[in-house]
Amino acid sequence: MRALISNKNTSKIKTSILIADVASWLCAVSFMAIVLMSSVRENHLRNLEYVVRGSQMLMSHRPCDEIYVVGEGETLHTISDKCGDPYIVERNPHIHDPDDVFPGLVIKIVPSNHNKSLR
Repeated sequence: MRALISNKNTSKIKTSILIADVASWLCAVSFMAIVLMSSVRENHLRNLEYVVRGSQMLMSHRPCDEIYVVGEGETLHTISDKCGDPYIVERNPHIHDPDDVFPGLVIKIVPSNHNKSLR
């Protein structure tokens, strides 16, 4: 009798362990899918450029607008090359140190006519 009860308990434990293993794998696969999708979305959004006007976000076909918000990893040199404005520091008196540029810094950009004629 005791062996019969023991076999039933063993079978219930094995079933519980199997269900827990399947649930763990399902959670792990779901988590990896979410991480992969958010990574793809983040890369896609980095490739698009946005202009913020009021509370609206509009896509811009121009590389730079007159008001430019510095992004992660950008320097004044890369912004100058991208926007065609070699005089960023001169036009932005609030920039005291050209090496002290951080994401979110708002600067004024005046693209040169030479850069516009290349398009």
